[in-house]
Amino acid sequence: MKQITIIAENHPGVVAEITEALAAQNINIETLDAESVNEVGIILLTVDRYDDVLQVLNQFSHLKAFSEEAILIKLKDHPGALAQIARRFKDADINMRSIRIVQRSPGECVVAISAERSVEALNLLQDVILK
Repeated sequence: MKQITIIAENHPGVVAEITEALAAQNINIETLDAESVNEVGIILLTVDRYDDVLQVLNQFSHLKAFSEEAILIKLKDHPGALAQIARRFKDADINMRSIRIVQRSPGECVVAISAERSVEALNLLQDVILK
């Protein structure tokens, strides 16, 4: 699964600017997560047309957008399941760039992880990759 990460100056209306620019190009946002850390806003998107989004967002001078692959995994929904996955990354000395619970249903959840050294990360997760 691809996702787009946007690093933006944190000011009122930045999410409105981004979503309006995508709407103007008829691009559908499938998921959006936004967080602010001091003066920086971090936004994660999944969309229906990735290449078009990058072209639209690169027109804004106050933000930086890039696309990366996220690995989708399925876990049993119980305390500690995510901790076990995080421990695998720690033990392998692989940094996770982002981790999101994408969907929860009774007894299981789907998680999206992007990481440095993605080939090694894929190997770490072979037993839980969503098929």
